Formats: sequence, C-alpha cells, structure tokens
Amino acid sequence: MSERLRPRDLAFLATESPTTPMHNATVEIFEPGDSGFDYDALVRLIGERIAFVPRYRQRLQWVPGRLANPAWVDDPSFDLGYHVRRSALPRPGSMDQLRELVARIASRPLDRNRPLWECYFVEGLAEGRVALLTKSHQILVDGRETVDIGQVLLDTSPDQEPLGHDDWRPRGSGRPLAVALDAVTDAIEHPATVLATAQANAESLIRQASATSARMAEVAGALAGRGPASSTPVHRKLSQQRRFVAVRTELADYRRIRRVHGGTVNDVILATIAGALRGWLMTRAESMGGLKTIKTIVPMSVIDDELEATSLGTQIAGHIVHLPINEPSPVVRLHQVSYDLKAHRDTGRAVSARRLAGIAGFAPTTFHALGSRLAAAELRRGFHVSVTNVPGPQFPLYAGGAQMLESYPVHPLLPDHPLAFGVTSYDGGVFYGITTDRDAVPDADVLGQCLLESLEELKDSASASRARAPRGRKQTTRRTTRKSPTSS
Repeated sequence: MSERLRPRDLAFLATESPTTPMHNATVEIFEPGDSGFDYDALVRLIGERIAFVPRYRQRLQWVPGRLANPAWVDDPSFDLGYHVRRSALPRPGSMDQLRELVARIASRPLDRNRPLWECYFVEGLAEGRVALLTKSHQILVDGRETVDIGQVLLDTSPDQEPLGHDDWRPRGSGRPLAVALDAVTDAIEHPATVLATAQANAESLIRQASATSARMAEVAGALAGRGPASSTPVHRKLSQQRRFVAVRTELADYRRIRRVHGGTVNDVILATIAGALRGWLMTRAESMGGLKTIKTIVPMSVIDDELEATSLGTQIAGHIVHLPINEPSPVVRLHQVSYDLKAHRDTGRAVSARRLAGIAGFAPTTFHALGSRLAAAELRRGFHVSVTNVPGPQFPLYAGGAQMLESYPVHPLLPDHPLAFGVTSYDGGVFYGITTDRDAVPDADVLGQCLLESLEELKDSASASRARAPRGRKQTTRRTTRKSPTSS
C-alpha cells in the first residue's frame, strides 16, 4: 500500500504558487583536480547512491475525488537523465555568472508529474572548477524518511569504493484506479484517515480561497490606483523571478569576535546580518514605517522529547530574534542579539555546534531543508525574515573524488517575504546564500556588500577592544568563552 502525503506536506503544496515555488536548493563548488569528476561521473554517483533516498524515485499520485491525501508511488517512467542535467557558463566563468544561473534555476517550479527534484552539473567556472546545484521540493525532505540527496553524495575521503547500480524496479502500477482502491481500503481499515483527509482538504480549499481573495483585492487596488498595503522593503508582493547573492567569509573572524565580546558564533553571524540589513536599508530612500527591529525566525536544533525527531537524531524549533537595525553600534547590536538568544540557551535544550556537526552522516543540506520547512510552518508568527544557520563539518568533503570548496544554501521565499538568508559554515569558511525577489530587491548585490562591511565593523571593534583591554582581562575572557556549550 502506498504511503500517503501527511497533512502538513499537503499544506506546503497548497501554499505553493508561481510566485512562491516551495523548493530548497544548494550550490556547491568543487575542485575536480585529477579525480575525473565530470557529468558522467556525477550520473554514475547518483545512480549508485539514489537507493539511499528511495523517495527520489517516487512521484505524487492524486486520488480521484480527493478520497484520501495524495500518495507517494514509484515512478514507472523514472529517468535519471531527466533529473541530472548539464549546464555551462560562458567565459570567464565568474561567480556573478554562476549566481545568475542559480537564480534562474531557483525561479522555476518543479514538475509535479515527476519526482520532485533536479540536479545540475555546471561546467566552465574559472580555474577549472565545477559547480553542483541540487534542488528538492520541501515535501520531499523531512529528515526522517528522506534526507536531501546532497547529503548522500558527499564523502569524507576522496577514495570511495563504487557501490554499483541497484536492481530497482517500480512497485505497483500507480494508476488512479489502483490508488483509489487503496484509499477505500485505508478508509475501511483506518477510519481516522477519512477525518484527517477531510480536514486537510478543507484547509487546502480555505488557503486557495484566501489566496484568490487576496489576488482580487490586489487587482481592485491597482485599478483604483492604490498600492499594496503595509509595503516595506522586507514585506512586499513577489514576482516569479529571483536573485541570488553568495558571500564567503572566514570562520576565524567570527571566533575572534566571539572571544573578545562573548556570546557564540551564531550570535556574531546574526549580528552581522543585523548590521547588513541596517546598512542596506539606509541606502534606500524608503520609509520603514517606524520599524526599529527586524523580526527574524531562526530555526535551531534542540533536545526536546515533545518534538518530532529527525533521522539525524535532533529536533528543530523556531526561535524569534529581533535584529536591532536602529542601533548604530555593532557591539551593542551583538550584545542585544546575544541577550535575545540567551533564553534559548538557558533552557538547557540547545544543541551545540560541535555536537550538531559531529552527528554521523551529517550534511548541511538536510538541515537547511528542515529549517525552511519550519519557517514556512511558522509563517503565522508574523516574522519579516528567515535565517537558517547550519554549522557544517570543519574538514573537507568530496563528491566523486572532487573536493568541495564552497557551499551556499538557496532558500525559498515565503509569500510577501522578498528576502531569506541561509548560512553554512564549512572547512574554515562561513558561506552566506541570500535569496531575494528580483523585482522587490533589485539591489541585492548592495545587501551582499553591506554584509561584508558589517563583519568588518565587528572585526574592527574586536581589534580595538583587544588593544584596550588589560592582558589579564583578555585571558579571563578567553577561558570563559572556551567553556561555552554553544560555541562552535
């Protein structure tokens, strides 16, 4: 019997629209060297590893008459060549060219008639490098039955024995009549399923009606010459196109700032984003309507028996942080962010960065997918921006023998939220992936530059504080922060 889509995943499908495709992506840059890592090698690698993520060979089958939630069924026409695609950049193969390609691919919804994922092998990068862009729908990766395919492609060593292709054959017919009969059987054996299905269908219809009403109101307002209500740079109607900004920084800088000012690396990253948003907003001649803080949802790993555990042995909960964009001092911004997060650390449920990155089989791609799922589920909390920060392994990872140099998350945008941040720390670097709406945030590159300037402010403050502090005080601070359970 086929596995049915859960109500929460059905809600993601109902939320999806041409302006809000609900998929996560990650772009990773590799140095092939002498590994022979090319498109054909990637196809072979995925062919060997896809058995570890069986849902990547399944598609959605809708039940006639909505007798039950859609079911996951094996795709009888599964074609690996359709999902693993080849692309290339023109010379000189710059990072700007790669970002533009990533933005265009991230703008396109996935085909619901096929397994909900794509993978692009991008050639032509400068210095002989290649990029790998993986793209998976939010309902595909739940951290329990299915992890992100990017997780199973990465190894801790360049030398891996080939596994060989499995002898997979699609199970069941996947035909509407067979799926409908399964639904009737489910209803007889599990009466609660009927109630859950009816509730999910009702909620889906309510969301669709609400979206239709909102579009009608928008059209009426446009005809009357009225602009969208409560529009700010962080709350605007979305187009169908995206922009993507990738920023690389060094983890050592965040650790140095943490040692001088206290807190955690996560605090410093959020304070850096706060400074970047402040600088970016100051470059725009727009009214913020008295907005002094940016209400931000930050998915964080916790230990909680009441939350649903992932297959990686941790749980994800959303924490609201108010980024102080009206505060001119970078140090005060950092202390305010640290204080805002102190309540989370004081619960004793916080998972340290070292513990998270040390989980067997850990890869940032899955945790970014879980973070974006949580942000979508928590949309009712009225936040402005989502920031998912995942501490990755501090040693090299490889795909097909090629070393991964950089990893940038590409988060989906939520309705009326033209801006989202993803952050991955990996092998000594901190990599920001900033997704924006192409029309609402035409100056996305300015935001990336402001992020670098915000980090420089914090670095300068740490250098100045270290120069002024007595030697004994510096040593005490260093010993204290080393004991912090949440420091990375």
